[in-house]
Order: sequence, then C-alpha cells, then structure tokens
Amino acid sequence: MLTRNSLRFAAALMAMLASFVAGPNGVLDAAPQHHDQVPGFYRVKVGDLEVTALYDGTGVFDPHWLNGTKATMDGVVKALQEDPHMLDVADTGFLVNTGKQRILVDAGAGTWWGGGAMGRLAGSLRSAGYTPEEVDLVLVTHLHSDHVGGLTTQDGKRVFPNADVYVAKAESDFWVSPEIAAKAPKDAQPFFQSAQAIAAPYIKAGKWHTFSGSEPIVDGMQLVPLPGHTPGHTGYEFSSKGQKILFWGDIVHALRVQLQHPEVTTVFDIDQTAAAASRDQLLPKLARENILIAGPHMNFPPVGRLRKEGSGYSWVPVVFTDRWDERQ
Repeated sequence: MLTRNSLRFAAALMAMLASFVAGPNGVLDAAPQHHDQVPGFYRVKVGDLEVTALYDGTGVFDPHWLNGTKATMDGVVKALQEDPHMLDVADTGFLVNTGKQRILVDAGAGTWWGGGAMGRLAGSLRSAGYTPEEVDLVLVTHLHSDHVGGLTTQDGKRVFPNADVYVAKAESDFWVSPEIAAKAPKDAQPFFQSAQAIAAPYIKAGKWHTFSGSEPIVDGMQLVPLPGHTPGHTGYEFSSKGQKILFWGDIVHALRVQLQHPEVTTVFDIDQTAAAASRDQLLPKLARENILIAGPHMNFPPVGRLRKEGSGYSWVPVVFTDRWDERQ
C-alpha cells in the first residue's frame, strides 16, 4: 500500500519526466528562425582580375517563350512535370575590378522588370564592398530591361552617377529610336519605352557612348558581336595572364534546354535564325577552349564552363570556395 510519502515522490517523478518531454519543444519554440540568405555576391579570380557576380533576383522562364520542334517541346513539358524547377533562372550583373577601373557588365532589372522579384543588384554590390558611385564604366550586352533596368530609377535618376555607359551603336540606334519604336508591334512597345527611359539620364549627362567596331574601350577586353537576340547584342571577353572570361549576355536563357538543344530560340529573339547561328558558332569554341563563362541567367553563382555532351553541351558551374583568389 502506497504511503503518503510514496505518493508525493511519484508525483514529483511524473512532473520531472513531463518537463523532459516538454522541454525540447519549449526550447525550439523560443528559438526564432533567420530567413535571410547569404549576401548575393560571389567572387572569382581571372588572372589579375577580380570578377564579382552580383545577384539581382530570380524568376521562372515560361516554356511558351521557347521555340523548338514539337518533339523537343514535348520533352520540355514532360521534364517540367518531373522537375518543376527546370526553367528557374537568375538575373545577374558582374563587376570586373581590373585594379585600375571598376567595370559593371549589365546592371540587372532594377524596378523595370520582374514585378518586385528583382532589383537587388545595388544591394549585392554594397554587400560586396563597393558602392554605385565607385563604378567607372558599365558595359551593356543589350538593352532589354532585365539587363539595364538597374541603371536608372523610375523617377529618372542615374543609379551609377559617375559611370560612363557603353553599348553597341546598332543596339542603341534600334531601341532609342522614336521612329523604330513607333513602327514596332504593340506588345513590343514596353521594351522600347523602358530602354528609352533608362538611357535618357545618361544621354543627357553625356555619359552614353556607342561603339560600332572593335575599337578599344578597356585594356584586355575584346568585343564579341553576338547578333540575333537583339540587333547589337554583344559579349565582352576579358583576358589576363593567359586566362579568359566571356560575359555572353543572353546567348542562353533556359540552361537545361538550350545547351542540349542549341537550336531552340526564344520569343525575345528579334532575329531567331541569327540568334541560333550565334549560339551554334560560339558554344563549340567555348567548350573546346575551356573558357570561363559569366551567364546572367544561369543559376547563381552564374559562372562556369561548357562540356560537350552528345549533340549538345552540359554546364559545369564553379565550385563554391571561400578562397575567391583560387583559379576556377
């Protein structure tokens, strides 16, 4: 028969056991989660160049924006059912520090594209230790707003007040022309309107420059014409100490489709035949020469190389390291 003391001991024991059961949950409930991700930048070293990828945001490439054979597109639809993230894309700009100049290659979307999902490039730049005021030059691959929207605020202020902007003459003449814009289809009008509004404050300040040939802009940088996506779509190849990196603009939008099927184009390609031809000419060279690539729509960090794989190519991204100065 239990004594009064035994009952008291049993009650104390049960209370203690209950505290062990409830304890861990109580501790977890009191520990707030931190939902912020790491800062959106990643550095690589190319010879003496410091190249920093600057995250602007992410989005999803609509499969209806792709043009390919029925068999290819049926394969895309099936693959999407198995992996809904197959067409996830990033939007990224890149800062090249030559030791003498700080050169931005494309500027992200700002508030001109992406419905608020983008526009983080200036913050990524600051996280990387730089300010917009420190940027000396901006090299523009083309004038679609997801690549130049970050240059200008919606109220017409220059985000990079000390930077000179360089763009192919054919590109500028096309998008900034009121005459061409007036003849463009209605669904293309927003592209012209945003390009003109983004360029306007730099043109007014005498900071907008065009090039039409291979004239030198930056030591150690070569212009690489890549027409088709837009009239003056241009890549920029930097070289230092025998190493190269190509900033290829919109040669590829949908990584897992267009590398396996380089013939697939997008509705955003103004000249789809020329866009496919540029890709067909460029990809074999990049794979053969093992050139480092900076692709603004590749998954972040969007730096890597190509490998030949069957009739197409595979993407080999850089491997994360906290030693940014190691050769990638």
